[in-house]
Amino acid sequence: MILMQLNQLTKRFGAELILTNIKLEVQKNDRIAIVGRNGAGKSTLLKIMAGEMSYDSGDMFKPKDASVGYLEQHTGLQSEKSIWDEMEQVFDHLKSLEKELRSMEVQMADPALMEDQTRYQQLLKDYDRKQEQFKTAGGYHYEADIRAVLNGLNFKDFDWTTPISTLSGGQKTRLALGKLLLTSPDLLILDEPTNHLDIDTLSWLENYLQGYPGAVVIVSHDRYFLDKIVDTVYEIAFQSSKKYHGNYSNYLKKKEADFEQEMKRFEKQQEEIKRMEDFIQKNLVRATTSKRAQSRRKQLEKMDKLDKPKEDNLSAKFSFQAARRSGNDVLKLRDYAFRYSDSSSYLFDNLTLDLNRGDSVALVGPNGVGKTTLLKTLVGELEGTEGKKLLGTNVQIGYYDQEQLKLQSKKTVLNELWDDYPMKNERDIRTILGNFLFSGEDVLKPVSALSGGEKARLSLAKLMMQEANFLILDEPTNHLDLDSKEVLEAALVDYPGTLLFVSHDRYFINKIADQVVEMKPENTRLFLGDYDYYVEKKQEEYELQQLEEAERAQEKPAEKQTPPKNSFEEDKAAKREERRKNRRIAEIEKEIEEVEAVLEENEELLCDPDIYQDHERSLEITEDNKEKNARLEALMEEWEALHE
Repeated sequence: MILMQLNQLTKRFGAELILTNIKLEVQKNDRIAIVGRNGAGKSTLLKIMAGEMSYDSGDMFKPKDASVGYLEQHTGLQSEKSIWDEMEQVFDHLKSLEKELRSMEVQMADPALMEDQTRYQQLLKDYDRKQEQFKTAGGYHYEADIRAVLNGLNFKDFDWTTPISTLSGGQKTRLALGKLLLTSPDLLILDEPTNHLDIDTLSWLENYLQGYPGAVVIVSHDRYFLDKIVDTVYEIAFQSSKKYHGNYSNYLKKKEADFEQEMKRFEKQQEEIKRMEDFIQKNLVRATTSKRAQSRRKQLEKMDKLDKPKEDNLSAKFSFQAARRSGNDVLKLRDYAFRYSDSSSYLFDNLTLDLNRGDSVALVGPNGVGKTTLLKTLVGELEGTEGKKLLGTNVQIGYYDQEQLKLQSKKTVLNELWDDYPMKNERDIRTILGNFLFSGEDVLKPVSALSGGEKARLSLAKLMMQEANFLILDEPTNHLDLDSKEVLEAALVDYPGTLLFVSHDRYFINKIADQVVEMKPENTRLFLGDYDYYVEKKQEEYELQQLEEAERAQEKPAEKQTPPKNSFEEDKAAKREERRKNRRIAEIEKEIEEVEAVLEENEELLCDPDIYQDHERSLEITEDNKEKNARLEALMEEWEALHE
């Protein structure tokens, strides 16, 4: 089923052409990525698809009954309601339908209505229809759906009665995403949905979208996320679109192969044209070959000439060098800890870390664990509270701050770099800035007028100029488009110094890191590999832990073991409680089956003419249905509570 189709779509802002010849089709269950450089028109296209923006020409088809949900970039949920109430509002139609069902049950129990069989039978039919509608729409589990989404988006430790107006911008963005997911539209359009998400939340969102029942169209700079989710890529380049099958990595390979093939065809045709032109020039004036030359000229005029393949090669070009070599030991942390004041709890504690020359280490962990704070203590912006921090011989630190706080907003781009290196001439500074895509009048812009991506490139230019041998990077890929990320990766892969970085970009971690340090409030753990290796080991540990817990639950305590009395009693009580819970879950599931069987049997009885003509018997069955539905709802709530 086609949910949306765009054909020859064109969009202008004034005289500027933004999009032209856009062709795109969304089928049910499609997983589509729209990629392209910053400013290529990706967000504009999403707004057109979502009906938020008009287009100038072309056609857009969407079935009238197809619902579309749109998450705008940098949006946040604005509400005075609590977290739970705002999420529950999505299901107001189900709550209203539930009230109707309860009201109809009261009517069915009214003896006076039994006298009018026509009205009574119509009421039964309406009740059956609405109950089925309620069940199909998720009426019996929408609260569980809300809990699952809030937990997945990292609100599990929150008080869900908290007013949304008191939350941070990032939290409001996550709630906007959560509310949109709960609405479950046929077509989900997401513009940078991975912003403000830590790695655990990203993994949850990937799993959620993989199982999403509708179609998904995504714009994202998270390449790992795109590889996991999408099966189709539309590239927006030179104002038009081109379709590629497969995930993001397949798109890159196919794009490169297509470009090489098109270039070969173009070059081959150019060689043929050159040969024909040479033949014409040499033979046109000769009487013996003039006819052949004229024939060749006609062939040349009729030839369908290929355009030279366009290559959007406007990419930053830079590399990182180290002015001098550091010692083998670069950094040692022992029992390192930090807290903001004596009265506050530790942000992190017992942190141990060893970095040697040439290491490339990714620091991962949930939001709020103190990764950025740790980096700031290493560069001297904050002081560690306890423990030891030792820097090695000849270590020179270069620091990339994700907030670009070191940039002076009142300076021009040129002076921001030149003031740090006044001995260099202007031409060299302009050349360096040109390598980071600042050319011509761009270098005279004030820093305050730059976009997030431009500020990121300027910060990288300053970092490159330092020629430090130990780079500490805090979210270096934020604000960079996909091409700039790949250039940065190439520069860091060839970097001869030591790297310690924080990033939520798992693709970037895989390309750069040879070690992953998992940071928790109470300790750190080292994994000798890239991000995929880290995930694999964590999964192995989780599966082993589950297996051991299952084995311990089945084992009987050894007779010779004499654990401390308190520990033994606590363990015994815990196992007893676990057995009680499992027995209760089994009892509930059995009772749910029995209740549903009775309800189904009752519905069949009510359709029997002999039964529904018997007023007393019909009333008895209706009352029984009412009790059974109430019981079923109570059982479902208890079952969910026990599983949680």
